[in-house]
Amino acid sequence: MERVVGTVVRGLRCPIINEGDNIEQIVVDSVLEASKVENISFQDKDIVSITESIVARAQGNYATIDHIAKDIETKFGDDTIGVIFPILSRNRFGNCLRGIAKGAKKIVLMLSYPSDEVGNHLVELDRLDEKGVNPWTDVLTEEEFRAHFGDNKHPFTGVDYIEYYKSLMDEFGVEHEVIFSNNAKTILDYTKTVLTCDIHTRFRSKRILEANGAIKIYSLDDILTESIDGSGYNEQFGLLGANKAQEDSIKLFPHNCQPVVDNIQAMLKKETGKHIEVMIYGDGAFKDPVGKIWELADPVVSPAYTGGLDGIPNEVKLKYLADNDFSDLRGEELKKAVSAYIEKKATDLMGSMASQGTTPRKLTDLIGSLSDLTSGSGDKGTPIVFIQGYFDNYTN
Repeated sequence: MERVVGTVVRGLRCPIINEGDNIEQIVVDSVLEASKVENISFQDKDIVSITESIVARAQGNYATIDHIAKDIETKFGDDTIGVIFPILSRNRFGNCLRGIAKGAKKIVLMLSYPSDEVGNHLVELDRLDEKGVNPWTDVLTEEEFRAHFGDNKHPFTGVDYIEYYKSLMDEFGVEHEVIFSNNAKTILDYTKTVLTCDIHTRFRSKRILEANGAIKIYSLDDILTESIDGSGYNEQFGLLGANKAQEDSIKLFPHNCQPVVDNIQAMLKKETGKHIEVMIYGDGAFKDPVGKIWELADPVVSPAYTGGLDGIPNEVKLKYLADNDFSDLRGEELKKAVSAYIEKKATDLMGSMASQGTTPRKLTDLIGSLSDLTSGSGDKGTPIVFIQGYFDNYTN
């Protein structure tokens, strides 16, 4: 019988993960148990996707604000620190800022506007137009920002992030001021010592600062790159990808992940006889058109994946073929013609008209989006995602 279902995605439940748990065995056991209960047959090129959170939890990759503060003190001493371009997030940056404030003598906090780099808005673009403010050229003090725009609570969280971040600095009695600019050079009018907190634009920010006279430059991926008094760490991403854990601690992005996915793949091969791809995923890198938030506060979508997930899709657009190459065909004749075209398609379709309109993203980014939307960020309890048929096409 001809198949009538393509890609199938299942969120799998597993035990709640704690520090020291054998994450590899738990993932394998959970996948095998799901296959028995749901009568799932394994196939080559199935995908097991695991949220980064449970990997980091199993690793015990945690740190406190005291650990952050000690690293800040070591790197910055008594310098006034320009803390620039943080995202507006209690979960992602709140405890990071508390640690920074605890280790600093004075902070100049520079916020980008009208939004942070992942789309959280301080003020709507229309308000800028009304006030004649140009965010690319105008530098605003806190007083000037308030005079123009008043209080601005986030529409989803109800938080005024300016006041919230000020309160975190006040908690530790650190002297501070807040300014607004989208130009990294602005901070150099206040201090030559800078901690740039942007995620995906951090390399550009550091390059601009270095070219314009900054003396001491760090970014969040330079903080907690090694253990501080037994803390967790991430040698590649530091504080990037961190989340709030407890009131005074954070969970860091997992580290040394490649052996995890490789071992899970090998264990599944032994148990199933099939070559199953495995990846760890964080934020899914998709954008909400209403809230305008770009879901990628993690430094990468996938910190580790097996070799079969490398690259980008190599697909043709069925509607293009139907509207162009085979516009005179219908029914079974059209189906056969399209199938024959797919079977003979080139191994690299970059630039081909037949591939236009297909999504130009890395496989791990696409699968990460699919996984993130499937598992969610709340109480679904499905941190493992099992995907079948992802690499199938119309001919399978």
